[in-house]
Amino acid sequence: MRHLKFIARTIFVQNNDVDAACRTLNRILGREDILDQFRRTRFFEKPHQFRRRINFEKCKAIYNEDMDRKIQFVLRKNRADPFPGSF
Repeated sequence: MRHLKFIARTIFVQNNDVDAACRTLNRILGREDILDQFRRTRFFEKPHQFRRRINFEKCKAIYNEDMDRKIQFVLRKNRADPFPGSF
């Protein structure tokens, strides 16, 4: 198939249910931040707003990474001390 790379972004309408297809498309676009990028580029973003947004996104990514690591540590099953910090 020549257009195989576009198959992941193809939304099929099943049983003439266009609303469900639109919801699926919006969910995919939202998950991949395409809608946010579109909203950001509609208007000019001042340089200080741009720097602020970038710094916030970096801090958010670091926080999410730390929280994921902590959650994975708590959910591990083969720990020597299953409840660290408790007596």
